[in-house]
Amino acid sequence: MKKDLGVVPAVYPMPVLMVAAYDEQEKVNVMNVAWGQICDMDKIILFIGEGKKTWLNIKASGAFTVALADRAHMDVADFFGIASGNRMADKFERTGYHAVKSDKVHAPVIEEFPLVMECELLEFVDTEHVSGIVGKIVNVKAEESVLSENGKVDPAKLNALMFDQFQNGYYLTGEQVGKAWNAGAGWMKK
Repeated sequence: MKKDLGVVPAVYPMPVLMVAAYDEQEKVNVMNVAWGQICDMDKIILFIGEGKKTWLNIKASGAFTVALADRAHMDVADFFGIASGNRMADKFERTGYHAVKSDKVHAPVIEEFPLVMECELLEFVDTEHVSGIVGKIVNVKAEESVLSENGKVDPAKLNALMFDQFQNGYYLTGEQVGKAWNAGAGWMKK
């Protein structure tokens, strides 16, 4: 029997995305965003409220990067979610992490995170119920250490974090339990 839980954001898992952008002085800011998703083969949407430091930076620069947080960098990824760039001027510098300018877009690539999408700003979506940023993914970079023998990202090597809104925890991805477009194929024959 199911028990009523009331209104909770009951989507699991949620990605742990590190969104980085430059401000007007080329200073790096990074934000932890769990409410984001691929919305087309070459597009991503991030649900970031207007006025957040990263929102302001993306508006000013017209570009951003999105990295997948991993187990090895969970503490800093969490810090990027706790600390506000609007209130902590040295937020990025405190971590000792390193950023290089993307060669594809005007945005920083955080070197410590193993997978990053380089994105151009397409539009801000601002309706009565949704505030989002849509970006065009122009390139994806990955450390060789997270690639499989066929040159594609291997989730078991990536150790990407998932965010759980039920218990406010981080979990790991990685275990493959089936093949997409195959696990349910038997039902096609019934």
